[in-house]
Amino acid sequence: MLQRQLSGVPPDPPLPAGAVDCQMHAYAPGFPAIPGAIPLPLGDLPTPAQYRQVMDWLGLSRVVVTQGNAHGRDNANLLACLEDFGDIARGVAVIDAQTSDAEMAHLAARGVVGARIMDLPGGAVGLEALEAVDARAHAAGWMLAVQFDGSRLLDHLPRLARLRSRWVLDHHGKFFHGVAADGPEIDSLLRLMEGGRCWVKFAGCYESSRQSWPYEDIAAPARRLAAQMPERIIWGSNWPHNLMRDTADYPDDARLAELTLGWLAEGTRQRVLVQNPIDLYGLPPP
Repeated sequence: MLQRQLSGVPPDPPLPAGAVDCQMHAYAPGFPAIPGAIPLPLGDLPTPAQYRQVMDWLGLSRVVVTQGNAHGRDNANLLACLEDFGDIARGVAVIDAQTSDAEMAHLAARGVVGARIMDLPGGAVGLEALEAVDARAHAAGWMLAVQFDGSRLLDHLPRLARLRSRWVLDHHGKFFHGVAADGPEIDSLLRLMEGGRCWVKFAGCYESSRQSWPYEDIAAPARRLAAQMPERIIWGSNWPHNLMRDTADYPDDARLAELTLGWLAEGTRQRVLVQNPIDLYGLPPP
């Protein structure tokens, strides 16, 4: 059975006070995967209680919980996890054009501050709903978390440039076919970031890397983005690493954090880990 590491040697250097994990999933007991969806993660259920141990280990203060694909458009598990975490957590839910105003208000009252677009296998709401979800999110003051195969970024540029909400491109852009640090995709992404509404999330680099540790194909464009637009970078642990199938492959979260945060420009860790999440998610000051 898959065993998750929940404690160990903390990151060096330590994370700054008030650090926010902007990408993770959690699962409360009593919420099975919905029929036809991606199954729950392997191993013991990765609960809020387990994740609190990871927070203590890494030195994290707050967390943004993202709706997992196992629950599709049913946000009940997400709300249960937000209630368990309390005020240290905010949520990114799944909504669509049919989500009622009453449901939007209910989600917001329970700590939801964003909506998820996941245009990859298993995603509940994809790019076909981008503009509709953007309109709902913008009206509510929410942000968007957008994920798709970044190899098609240039095809989607006009739509992305028109988004009215604050939004983040997930998982280093997920350039599954690879991307050059000085290529047109990164040039275009920087222009989106310069527009003031686009952030990039450093999380789950192993999901799109075509190399093994230390994932230099992801590191090179990440370093360029972080050097030129540090005010538009956020970071997430990607716990509980749902794609992992074997204990031997399960990452040491502290070492993974050291690696990816090492791609940041010198002197920007406080900005990336504390202030940028406040700006994107509308979090109160720590």
